[in-house]
Amino acid sequence: MPQITVDYSQSLADGFDRPGFAQALHAAAVEIVAAKPEACKTQFRPAGDTTVGPDTGGHAVVHVTVGLLAGRTDEAKARLTEETLELLRRFVKPAGGLALHASAEVRDLDASYRKFDA
Repeated sequence: MPQITVDYSQSLADGFDRPGFAQALHAAAVEIVAAKPEACKTQFRPAGDTTVGPDTGGHAVVHVTVGLLAGRTDEAKARLTEETLELLRRFVKPAGGLALHASAEVRDLDASYRKFDA
């Protein structure tokens, strides 16, 4: 654990160091919420269309969701959220004057969560 999903505007693809971001976020999760390095998993999902308010151009969005097994304090989750935003500042460099809208949330996975490794 954690399960990390990164949704991002396709227009950021060339300016987003995704492997570097994932490695740094995994390290932060290990430090802040005692995740095991081998349990950190990140999926990146590019979005072809982004609309912010009434505008269909000039904007790019990144949203990171970190799902953890229950038991971490609200303070630890907030600290990981803040670190996630700092890492986005470091690893996302929008080109062409795009306005970047970045957000993150760290939440508990539902009690029904199960997994397997094959």
